[in-house]
Formats: sequence, C-alpha cells, structure tokens
Amino acid sequence: MNGESACELYQLLTAAVPDEEGKSEIPWNFTKFLVDGEGVVQARFSPTVTPEEIGAKLQDWL
Repeated sequence: MNGESACELYQLLTAAVPDEEGKSEIPWNFTKFLVDGEGVVQARFSPTVTPEEIGAKLQDWL
C-alpha cells in the first residue's frame, strides 16, 4: 500500500531508492529491492527486470 498508512519496511524501501522517474511509490507489483547485510537499500529494480538480470548485477555489491 502506498501512502502514509504503508508499513515501515515499505516506507524505508521506497524512500531509499526512487524509481527511474524519481518517484518513490510503487505503481505495480513485483518491484524488487536489493538490501545489503547492514540493511541499506542498494538498488531498486522494476517489475520487468528478471532475476537473471539482477543476478548479473550482484557482483557489483559482492
């Protein structure tokens, strides 16, 4: 759920990394977030990004 009544985790994720258009809200299901071991959001991926594409980018954070 978008807006003020969204849960804390949702608010944290969406505020940390806006989408490609600079918007924080999620317009559609299946937006993905990459969070490191310290709980810092490192990346946000649109619903069209595949798990394989994300896997290829994981090397940047390892």
